[in-house]
Amino acid sequence: MGCNCGGGTQQQQTISSFQLALPDGTVRVYHTWQEAHAAYQRAGGVGTIVPVYQ
Repeated sequence: MGCNCGGGTQQQQTISSFQLALPDGTVRVYHTWQEAHAAYQRAGGVGTIVPVYQ
């Protein structure tokens, strides 16, 4: 008999938005990666763009 150890179906997560986290602690949310990247460039190329999964 096979083992069903922790298996199950994998849930696929979709990206709902993108967050730009700036070094000063500011977090901004954008609907597309292009918007987040443009804001990143305007900020001088500092910060981190992180996808938000739902």
